[in-house]
Amino acid sequence: MASAGDQAFDYGFLLGITEELQTSQALNEYLSCRSYVAGFCPSAADAEVFALLGRPPLLHHVHALRWYRHIAALQLGPETPPELCRKGKRLLPPWSPPTGSEPPKLKLYNSLTRNKEVFVPQNGKRVLWYCCGPTVYDASHMGHARSYISFDILRRILMNYFRYDVFYCMNITDIDDKIIRRARQNYLLEQYRQKKPTASQILKDVLTSREPFQAKLAETTDPDKKQMLEKLDSAVSAALGPLQGAVESGTSDAVLLEEAKDLLSDWLDSQFGSQVTENSIFSLLPKYWEGEYHKDMEALNVLPPDVLTRVSEYVPEIVDFVKKIVDNGYGYESNGSVYFDTAKFDSSHNHSYAKLVPEAVGDQKALEEGEGDLSISADRLSEKRSQNDFALWKASKPGEPSWESPWGKGRPGWHIECSAMAGSILGESMDIHGGGFDLRFPHHDNELAQSEAYFENDHWVRYFLHTGHLTIAGCKMSKSLKNFITIKDALAKNTARQLRLAFLMHSWKDTLDYSNNTMESAIQYEKFLNEFFLNVKDILRTPTDITGQFEKWEAAEIDLNKSFYGKRSAVHEALCDNIDTRTALEEMRALVSHSNSYMASRKSARLMPNRTLLQTIAVYLTDMLKTFGAIEGTEAIGFPVGGNGESADVRLPTVMKLVDRETLLKEKEEKRKVLEEEKRRKKEDAARKKQEQEMAKLAKMKIPPSEMFRSELDKYSAFDDKGFPTHDSEGKEISKGQIKKLRKLYEVQEKLYNDYLQMSQNGS
Repeated sequence: MASAGDQAFDYGFLLGITEELQTSQALNEYLSCRSYVAGFCPSAADAEVFALLGRPPLLHHVHALRWYRHIAALQLGPETPPELCRKGKRLLPPWSPPTGSEPPKLKLYNSLTRNKEVFVPQNGKRVLWYCCGPTVYDASHMGHARSYISFDILRRILMNYFRYDVFYCMNITDIDDKIIRRARQNYLLEQYRQKKPTASQILKDVLTSREPFQAKLAETTDPDKKQMLEKLDSAVSAALGPLQGAVESGTSDAVLLEEAKDLLSDWLDSQFGSQVTENSIFSLLPKYWEGEYHKDMEALNVLPPDVLTRVSEYVPEIVDFVKKIVDNGYGYESNGSVYFDTAKFDSSHNHSYAKLVPEAVGDQKALEEGEGDLSISADRLSEKRSQNDFALWKASKPGEPSWESPWGKGRPGWHIECSAMAGSILGESMDIHGGGFDLRFPHHDNELAQSEAYFENDHWVRYFLHTGHLTIAGCKMSKSLKNFITIKDALAKNTARQLRLAFLMHSWKDTLDYSNNTMESAIQYEKFLNEFFLNVKDILRTPTDITGQFEKWEAAEIDLNKSFYGKRSAVHEALCDNIDTRTALEEMRALVSHSNSYMASRKSARLMPNRTLLQTIAVYLTDMLKTFGAIEGTEAIGFPVGGNGESADVRLPTVMKLVDRETLLKEKEEKRKVLEEEKRRKKEDAARKKQEQEMAKLAKMKIPPSEMFRSELDKYSAFDDKGFPTHDSEGKEISKGQIKKLRKLYEVQEKLYNDYLQMSQNGS
């Protein structure tokens, strides 16, 4: 026999034994001194002896029996002897993997295709994202918040939920026609103030500046702009009377100067604007408003970008970018400016102009807005080969900042800045480009064209994401309607969390109406969640030992747990479906409702709820709110307590406690003040809501029926000669049923507009 240290078993000696009992006994003795399980690999001899025995050895031949069962388990198949299948045998049953189900894939609405597309980054989990940032010449308003909060939500979900490695780049536009004009006007008005003009001089200058202003007022046809100019003119008229008396008495008057500053600054700019040439004058304004913008974003809990680019810091790169476009044959110089040749680009086999909104090509109004107020003079328009061409580089006129270039002193065009800066940071192709819906044409279409002309490719952007419009109580935001709301104004009324919840409760790509109703829904949702979190914290504070934390699950716990995983799956599916936070929040609300019902039923039965299950649900909901950016900090469950205007409601286990009379009286007085403040707030809210409704009604009446649908470009893409929509935003023909509904709306608006015209004629 082989020694115990041999690497392989040698059963050859058994083949010469003919008696079954003797074979079993000899095998048992042989196996008593060696391992046949750990690291055992059966040999041909094992198979021969196994076949020779024919049946299991006797029970008292322990080692031989174990060996036999082991070989039987390894050789188990369709030919296995029946006696090996009896209960108690050490056998390996057949196994096959589950079929499983296909998990949902993340889809995003891509403006390039006007469809939801499966999101596939170009490089693994790495996501390159560029976002059009603000033009900093005034305070940031809720229209800005619409884009930046929405993109912050999308960015956080991609990073923290789907675990993408997002590299987020955003620009600041600090060279622009609006900035140049505003900076000049501010500078000239301040120079005027420093001269300390007399009352008579102010009166003379205001009367002089009022003439071109009133001519402009007479030419204005847009109802909204006309109303704003009329109010400004009325304010100046009201201030003129007292100034007449001030002139007669020889005293100065600052009231008229303040009321007429817009008229004066515009007039001063027309007279002396060309003399403002120092570049630093044009940098002070955007630097200040950029700082204010960053403060607003911090207050809104919007994450800062990974890279921030400013146009003023990228002029050399922009010049090089324009030069290569010209070298590639898609740009041309004219009178010191450089224009993009849209026809040449569109006729190229590898390129296509206006990928996002092809139906808007030739829209002169949109093209002029894209060029800027200072760039649409007759001489500038005549420099172009086609009205569809747009400026890459603008020759600077007197009174404008300028930089050196191969074509002379000039400044960047609006669209080229994003292409050059994004190209410098992200390269020849990015995964995501984001911006507001109104930037699709001409800004983003021109960005695409010039970038693909530079890189000679057709995939500068893979996914274009555009956030929907923001309306104020159903109307567009307007200073003349007194519904122009800055971010600071909004934060004075509601917390950053409440604003974010309002955005989460709407689709990021559709129009969002910012109103009292919208914010009240967000406030109630916050209270609903907070109440749940506080109740769970109460339960978790109840004293118990370690073993008491694990209670037996009954039908109620099993049902709630099933609901939890069902809602969790539904939230995941919603987020995969174009990051549908609206549905996700509704599923979370349903989960809280079920949890509340469970806690209430346990309370009525005088039983403690299952703390482990409730804690699991509460932690999940907290984590989701953290993912959405609605909770900051390390709080394990619920909202942080106190500070920054957040809820300071803390619940503790019931404790008997002696309190002195003075303390009780103070608490009673505080409760009375809280109740009075709540009544006052409700009364003010009701009055404000009524005023908003009246203003909204008036604003709606002023819209001609031919224009009512044209502003809803996120819903409709084509219209007939009366302004009635014929195709939806995806270019599909509108159904007869939908036309019937829209026709009724059209007729209602027609009546409202006629009423408004009648009121105007009557002077009411």
